[in-house]
Amino acid sequence: MRASSRYGTWAVDRGNFKTCDQSAFCKRQRALKPGESPYRALLETMELTNTRLTLQLINDNNKVRLLLELYRLQGNITRVKINELKPLKPRYEVPDVLIREPPTEPLSLLSQDENGVVLSLGAESQRVIVSARPFRLDIMEGREVLMSLNSRGLLAFEHLRMPKEEEEKVEDVMWEETFKSHSDSKPNGPSAVSLDFSLPGVEHVYGIPEHADTLRLKTTDNGDPYRLYNLDVFQYELYNPMALYGAVPVMLAHNAQRTTGIFWLNAAETWVDISSNTAGKTVFGKMLDYVQGSSETPQTDVRWISESGIIDVFIMLGPTPNDVFSQYASLTGTQSFPPLASLGYHQCRWNYNDQEDVQSVDAGFDEHDIPYDFIWLDIEHTDGKRYFTWDPHKFATPKEMLQGLMDKKRKMVAIVDPHIKVDSNYKIHNEIRSRGFYIKNKDGGDYEGWCWPGSAGYPDFTRADMRAWWASMFAYDQYEGSMENLYTWNDMNEPSVFNGPEVTMHKDAMHGAWEHRDVHNLYGFYVQMATAEGLIQRSGGVERPFVLTRAFFAGSQRFGAVWTGDNAAEWDHLKISIPMCLSLGLVGISFCGADVGGFFKSPSTELLVRWYQTGAYQPFFRAHAHLDTPRREPWLFGPENTALIREAVRQRYTFMPYWYQQFYLAHRTGQPVMRPLWVEYPQDPATFALDDEFLIGRDLLVHPVTEEGARGVTAYLPGKDEVWFDIHTFQKHNGAQNLYIPVTMSSIPVFQRGGSIIPRKMRVRRSSSCMEHDPYTLYVALNPQRTAEGELYIDDGHTFNYEKKEFIHRRLSFANNVLSSVNLAPDAQFTTGSWIERIVILGASKPSKVTLKAADGQESQIEFEFDASMSVLTLRKPGMNSGADWTVTLQ
Repeated sequence: MRASSRYGTWAVDRGNFKTCDQSAFCKRQRALKPGESPYRALLETMELTNTRLTLQLINDNNKVRLLLELYRLQGNITRVKINELKPLKPRYEVPDVLIREPPTEPLSLLSQDENGVVLSLGAESQRVIVSARPFRLDIMEGREVLMSLNSRGLLAFEHLRMPKEEEEKVEDVMWEETFKSHSDSKPNGPSAVSLDFSLPGVEHVYGIPEHADTLRLKTTDNGDPYRLYNLDVFQYELYNPMALYGAVPVMLAHNAQRTTGIFWLNAAETWVDISSNTAGKTVFGKMLDYVQGSSETPQTDVRWISESGIIDVFIMLGPTPNDVFSQYASLTGTQSFPPLASLGYHQCRWNYNDQEDVQSVDAGFDEHDIPYDFIWLDIEHTDGKRYFTWDPHKFATPKEMLQGLMDKKRKMVAIVDPHIKVDSNYKIHNEIRSRGFYIKNKDGGDYEGWCWPGSAGYPDFTRADMRAWWASMFAYDQYEGSMENLYTWNDMNEPSVFNGPEVTMHKDAMHGAWEHRDVHNLYGFYVQMATAEGLIQRSGGVERPFVLTRAFFAGSQRFGAVWTGDNAAEWDHLKISIPMCLSLGLVGISFCGADVGGFFKSPSTELLVRWYQTGAYQPFFRAHAHLDTPRREPWLFGPENTALIREAVRQRYTFMPYWYQQFYLAHRTGQPVMRPLWVEYPQDPATFALDDEFLIGRDLLVHPVTEEGARGVTAYLPGKDEVWFDIHTFQKHNGAQNLYIPVTMSSIPVFQRGGSIIPRKMRVRRSSSCMEHDPYTLYVALNPQRTAEGELYIDDGHTFNYEKKEFIHRRLSFANNVLSSVNLAPDAQFTTGSWIERIVILGASKPSKVTLKAADGQESQIEFEFDASMSVLTLRKPGMNSGADWTVTLQ
């Protein structure tokens, strides 16, 4: 979070943040225009082993040689690395983001002449063509070009060099750069890298979060490129390419035939330019092309520019969206499997004042019958912004407070930020200083910057020994007042430095041998990694952690949740939460949410209610608010609004089994939980740019109401063979249509796909843990064209025992009037007290009788009710255990 008083204004001060023109390397690289590349491949240097091809490239202008390495990786991925052949000193290569050295597959040479070489990529006539002069790479399948590298000649690699007098005169920003009052000494001089990628047949690209922009990325010809540089941006503006708190350098490209991805593994400041030959063409212009027969193939061109490091890029060739998700997951891992309670509702503000305040807010939820799982404490809970401590007056007995929450099966999150108060009476600071764990400034002293505590040091989380020490600080005997129901939130980890350039750290600060410029976008990733490890270790490796982070990078999905930072109580901020979380899901980070109600300013009651209704159907569901805003607990806006908010939160809790199952799937496969419609309907162009509605898993479609004063919304229901059931009224609608839905203040348009089975728990209690043993209701939505299918996943909800096969995982299916539950994991062992208390079949016809056959072969009749007007069949109290085999037959 960020204090408003420092700026005295409610809008982002753009002058605090660089444009491409103010970032010397971006300006320099962007000045290069497409054309003939100065690089050529020296084919005589080619070496091909079973696992890789190496080849030298030469820049004919300056004779500097580069080394190209090409790998074919398992799972239809190609890796391209380019580094200097003989750099003056090593260039930074990103560690710790890949979960392992990616396994390779054999490359074979198909043909070779003086113009280049052709290599087989094994799968379905896929091959790589390396052209020598100028150097370019084309990846092909059959006669189709899937992707070209350096086809526009924008490969650039600024080699490390000794400072030379004449060069300094030519362009001294190559060796020193200033921004506002800040100077960047740039001791290594220019070191930028750049490469262009062409995507024939592609008009839609996505990803590269974090930006407050549409899901489908825009072309950047008439403005700045999209910027990836983790920054603490005060009250960000919407619909622009400015950098925000996190950076995932992964882009997906999609058309009706294929989905591909580009993963640019570089942690330095990065800018991404996007251009397209169809951008700006009107429908009429496209028709004219067609009539005149100039049907130019649509093409999107992408250019990546990074300030330092090397070129290390993974080309994920799909061909389906799910293939790309699993390819990326094979490189950087999947979403961590969260404790079930963290999928419930979180109540937060900056700040709950003291233990009495916490107790009264907790009691307020019970009094108003609104469930919640976590209450949060921001920076004011500490003793003078010293993290790992408690204010001795306001939070004098934290364990008593935590025990009070535990008695109600509830939990707490307290903030632990990575800036450490410089204070010789503060244990954490003394330890870090004495162990030499602080980041250093360019002159070798401990780097100090200004943040919430005043003068602060910044631990060097790039060091494994520092991370291990930090993790050890979460032990119950180290973190005084902590208990097993206390979890952690890492804010300000971009890192935020109030008096630094662009409110962050000087790029010439030192992490051991490396400059901060090389590692900047990794800092938040490492903070969350170390914190999650601390929460795991404190329980002896038994309990799953929950850690929320503001800054992130590729791979951050392995450590917890992310939120979209300091948004505002405005309708457009509510709308943007959807594409922002969808973009994160596409690049592996499923556990995403936005501050419900908006962090800055005060929402109208209508906006607050609509935000609860939207947030209830997004993965991370937390209300949060700024210190200077009026209180906004859900019951403070009159009984009608309390009732509307209660209903939204209770809907969330009824769907907890489904959310949990989707997160299990994400953890196992890398598929996003909250996903754009095109992921499931990849051949339907009507879905490609939709970002005001979304799917949860495959089977729930949500179109929240995000317009002020809305009387209705128009939802696109995809799939010409699909039917969709309104989850509230059970009304049935056909797919492949725009459906107008009249809405009132209580409406949350949500639809269940015909052909699906969704388990729910309809007995909502005060927290998810209180519902653990409650019975299930199965909602079976029929589509006459296909078998209805669903899953039921159950484990203890909070430990890693699922990794030891302690869970229940069942397939539910309905075909030929038989509903059955079959074990998907016969080798797994777990028992549950939960049973099936109701089965609701949508789109059913009336049976004459319904028979249950239990696992032991016993048969019995089940009572049922049939609503002919809605074709809804309800089976009452079938009574089987959720973990058992059974069939129900309609006759």
